Amino acid sequence: MSGTTADTPIRKAILGSLVGTSLEWYDFFLYGSASALVFNEVFFPTFDPLTGTLLSFLTFAIGFIARPIGGILAGHYGDRFGRKKVLLFTVSLMGGSTVLIGVIPSYATIGVAAPILLILVRLAQGFALGGEWAGGALMIAERAPAARRGFLTSFVQVGVPIGTLLSTAVLYLMSGILSRDAFVQWGWRVPFLLSIVVVLIGVYIRRQVEESPAFTEVESEGRTRRAPILTLLKTQPLDVLRVVGIRAGADILYYLLITFLLTYVTTTLGLPRGVGLLATLIGAGMQLFTYPAFAALSDRYGRKKVTVLGAAGAIAWMLVFFPLVDTKSTGLIVLAVLGGLFFHSAMYGVQASWICELFDTRHRYSGASLGYQLSGIVGGSLAPTIAVALLQVSDSTTLVVVYVCAALALVLVTALLTRETRGGDLRETGVVATARSAS
Repeated sequence: MSGTTADTPIRKAILGSLVGTSLEWYDFFLYGSASALVFNEVFFPTFDPLTGTLLSFLTFAIGFIARPIGGILAGHYGDRFGRKKVLLFTVSLMGGSTVLIGVIPSYATIGVAAPILLILVRLAQGFALGGEWAGGALMIAERAPAARRGFLTSFVQVGVPIGTLLSTAVLYLMSGILSRDAFVQWGWRVPFLLSIVVVLIGVYIRRQVEESPAFTEVESEGRTRRAPILTLLKTQPLDVLRVVGIRAGADILYYLLITFLLTYVTTTLGLPRGVGLLATLIGAGMQLFTYPAFAALSDRYGRKKVTVLGAAGAIAWMLVFFPLVDTKSTGLIVLAVLGGLFFHSAMYGVQASWICELFDTRHRYSGASLGYQLSGIVGGSLAPTIAVALLQVSDSTTLVVVYVCAALALVLVTALLTRETRGGDLRETGVVATARSAS
């Protein structure tokens, strides 16, 4: 981007989306990492370690159940009253609920009330995140030049590895400087309490961002819908399903690499907690660059081709992933994670632009939110739980590999069957024109 005044709105939109999304994913991934490392002891201490971890991952999955509800409501109000107002609410709710997790008493203190409170606050987290991603993506996509929309909108995706880096780094630091007992007793709470920063920084930055021009145009002409979700389901139901197909397998791969791996290397392989956290940190650092790189390639070669490349490459990589991890070599474990996240980047990096381009302006927030969050239930929500269960049943990683590869095959097939949208106009009539030109 040049340094002209005309660039200021897109720069503010990118900064607002990037910072807000990074902070919200910090909260969300912090929970996933804590589920793998410590929640089994704090909230489910009466079970054996692997079963306690399985229950912790189930509370992790509960957050995904709330995400479509949050996505539907955020989409409704975002399509009716604007993207900006909804994004201010979601960042406040996410920050507040995460701070509450940091003060929930343990099972040893209040008994069964502890996991119940954990579940309730986790639902609030999921509700907030359900409306976050689509709003952040639209604030960039609806004002970005068509020729660079993939690259610029990918900065919403970059918020994911930033959030992962922040949450993993804080946990890595706390687990490294504290004894095991101190970390379980109080150390894990510190990263959650730090989420007060989400409210302070996120709200401040997002208040500076102007409303999306595409929505402003529709609103000024009186073309908003009273029930955008109903219009969406009448006119573009298959596109919602396409989003689920494109996203679910990528989600499953990601949570295997980021969340399940932490449990596998500590519980199954008996390695220190720092090994899995180190691999996650390095992988997240790599994705700061691979997301925009693959998104830029999609601006030139198309969203479909880049996604197919990622899905096919990830399937091939899964065949060597666990053999590398099972060596117990820190270097090879890091390599295994880097390879998986590299191919994941090809799929996930282009999704923000592709998903936004699939839907009409009048219900774009609803369509992007619903498709994205439904895929979270089908994909990432149960991925760690299913992987642990398959490991328990077979005492082998073979079924885990089959599960992930089947999900990735669905991504590949769905991508091939979804229309190319690169370069389309995101005005209301542009969606139809793009679809026709690509068919």
